[in-house]
Parts: sequence; C-alpha cells; structure tokens
Amino acid sequence: MRKSRWQPTPLVYASAALHMLALVAVIAVPGQWRWALGAVVLNHLLIAAIGLWPRSHWLGPNWTRLPAAATARNEIALTIDDGPDPDVTPQVLDLLDRYAAKATFFCIGEKVARYPDLCREIVRRGHAVENHSQQHRHHFSLMGPRAMLREVQAAQDTLTTISGQRPQFFRAPAGLRNPFLDPVLHRLGLLLASWSARGFDTRVGDAGRVKHKLLLGLRAGAILLLHDGHAARTDRGSPVILEVLPELLASAAAARLRTVTLRQALS
Repeated sequence: MRKSRWQPTPLVYASAALHMLALVAVIAVPGQWRWALGAVVLNHLLIAAIGLWPRSHWLGPNWTRLPAAATARNEIALTIDDGPDPDVTPQVLDLLDRYAAKATFFCIGEKVARYPDLCREIVRRGHAVENHSQQHRHHFSLMGPRAMLREVQAAQDTLTTISGQRPQFFRAPAGLRNPFLDPVLHRLGLLLASWSARGFDTRVGDAGRVKHKLLLGLRAGAILLLHDGHAARTDRGSPVILEVLPELLASAAAARLRTVTLRQALS
C-alpha cells in the first residue's frame, strides 16, 4: 500500500510562512531587519518550548491516550522505557506474568544488541518491543533531520532483527523532540507515543509518590509510563518499578481495566 504524503502541522506551516515573510521583508525594506530577525527568533523559541512538552500535538500526531475504541473496551497501556536491563527486566516480566498483564517495552537499540536473549524473552512472553532510539542520546531533540533519521532507523533495524517484530511505535528520549521528527517517523511508518500519566521513576526514589501519581491517572484509555532501565532506587536499593507494579496492576484489575500493548490497542 502506498503511503500518504507527509503533511506538516499548522504550526510548521505557519513557521515556514513566517520565515518566508521575514526574508521578503528584509529584501524589500532592509532597515527593518531587526524586526524580521526578532520575529524569527521568537518563532524558534516557541518551537523549542513546544518540543520540551512531550504530550504536545503541535509538532505532529502523538498518542497521549489510547484510541476511543480501546478506551471503550476499558483498556489501558503499561509502557516501560529504557531497557532491557539484565537485573530489572526479568523481575518485571515475572510480575507481569503474575497479574496476566501485557506491556509495551520501549527499548534502546544498543541495549537490545547487548542483551538480545532478554529482548526475545519479552516478545516470547507476549509483550511488544518498540523503538526508543538506538543510543538514547540526551541531545536527540537537537539533532538535524539526517542524524535523527539515522538514529531512529538504526534502532528500527536492530529491534526488528533481534526481536522478530517490526516496531510500530516510537518514543523520543525523555519525550523531547523537534519539528524534524514527524517527517522521519512518517517515512519509517512509525507512530509517536508519549503518555497520559507518569511517576518520574527515574528521579523519584519514593515508590509511594510514584505509585500515587500513576494511580491518579489510572482510567480507561490511559498510557502509563515506568522504567526498567535507569530506574531510581528506593532506600532499600530496590528499583522503584518493582515496588510500584504489584499495587498498580492489582488496582487495574480491581477497576476491571485490561492491560494491552499499544499495537493491540490499534485493533
């Protein structure tokens, strides 16, 4: 099936028009260059600020909740980032099995290459492996289109080869992005996914606080975010996700919410 053409968002269209008008203004009235430059700088600051807002839709389509059909089926999606981790991920998988829950693992390509058997085990147990970039670079949102394409494509190739699943979703490192990401994802056939609730469990070592934030967002259609990689530790040295998952999954079951992978929610 032929892909539809990429369509910029209204904000991207408006930004391109502003740049063109600024150029025309400088050519027509050179003395007004300061006003033209100021308008362009303000536009760039606006786009940068929006790129720092992971749940924004201004730079392109973004899954911040499950589709209406999945919500109507009382489905939620548990998404787990930054793995696989040889110490934490196996314990996460056992907890998910205990509660008959399914999860979406947004994996880093380099880690999957380092622990291929663990990636395959995620898939073997019925979960989904999705694209979280090849190297999880902190400056991902500052990359140009070619560098961003190489990073996402490398992870796509790594994850497809090792897991046997072609990723259908992408989550940017820390959720941060710029206007170049949307056309890259369109070219690779990927959907951007963020979340509806998170507990900041890479920074907060208090499992109770993390759990409270996630439980506040526990409702049909929710996309919940936790981490098996880069997980913060409790005072006892336990990864926060291992302290949070049992009560979170028990609460979901009590509320008759069904955990599904993001790709299952597409159906």
